[in-house]
Amino acid sequence: MPYFEYVPVLITALITACLLVIMTPMAHYFGLVDSPSLRKQHAGHIPLTGGLAMFMGVVLASFVTDLVFQNDPMFFTSAAFIVLLGMLDDKFNLSAKGRLFCQFIVSFIMVWVADNYIINLGDLLGFGMFEIPTIGYLFTMVCVVGVINAFNMIDGIDGLAGGMSLIVLFGVVYLLLISDNAHKITEPLTIIAAIVPFLAFNLSVKGFRGNKIFLGDAGSMFIGLAIVWMLVEHTNGPDASLRPMTAVWLIGLPLLDMAAIMFRRAKKGQSVLKPDRQHLHNIFMRAGLSPIRALLAVLMLGGLFVGIAVASEVYQVPEWVMFYGFIFALVLYTSILMNIWKILKFVRRLGLL
Repeated sequence: MPYFEYVPVLITALITACLLVIMTPMAHYFGLVDSPSLRKQHAGHIPLTGGLAMFMGVVLASFVTDLVFQNDPMFFTSAAFIVLLGMLDDKFNLSAKGRLFCQFIVSFIMVWVADNYIINLGDLLGFGMFEIPTIGYLFTMVCVVGVINAFNMIDGIDGLAGGMSLIVLFGVVYLLLISDNAHKITEPLTIIAAIVPFLAFNLSVKGFRGNKIFLGDAGSMFIGLAIVWMLVEHTNGPDASLRPMTAVWLIGLPLLDMAAIMFRRAKKGQSVLKPDRQHLHNIFMRAGLSPIRALLAVLMLGGLFVGIAVASEVYQVPEWVMFYGFIFALVLYTSILMNIWKILKFVRRLGLL
């Protein structure tokens, strides 16, 4: 791969790993830790500095090599704001409405200042390209906030948000390679390089035990922003690497989980932004799976969505087929989630659980 720049990737991984260690005592000093509660069942006070370390790793690697996101200084501006917002939320538990308002400010920077927005949705209905020149800016802002919250909401057990992000980002890398855009893979690979050392600490991999670290809202929202920034960027222009519906399928599972949860909350008359323990990973664990098995089950399902996205792009499945397929998946997923306890009870009667 003649265009592959490996230096920023290695530097990002090294800097992030060092910062994860250095920031641990700082997190305890400033009280940026996650304490056990009814919703958060873990032992001890865990530092919430994973996201900050990852962001700083990417920033410093870019500064040293001048290769990562070098044409997008606004990416770092947006990322800095989203990481700061996440840290404040981790520390002070901000209101949902206040957090949402700040996320829209970040999306405004990406869409209006960086001029990174969706200009068409592809051939969604089978009647030609679905152009959105007038509402593209506002539509993209809503999408950006949605993806940021999708990755934030899926971050419920060790390794889930980071692992899901790795699967999505490797899918992006592959699509860039097969579309003759190998010179663009440094960006997703650098985010991957920041996530890997975090996962090593978060999952207490051998050699990294004794220094458990959580991603925090800063980390999950930073990852969500980075992914949606790249997906929008790579679906636009004459040298686009993937189609809009391919991007949707890449992050299909986080989107479906968020949409289904919000629908369930709205149906019950609750705030759609109210946190609970009804996400897919919570359901798997309440069904009897251990945390690691629940993690693997969700990641495998997420990998299925990424696999469908990649296969659809490779074989150029019509976009309208992908669109209606996703709508079907959304309805099916929501229906299953709404009746999950009845389904599990039936499965137990059959002796399958």
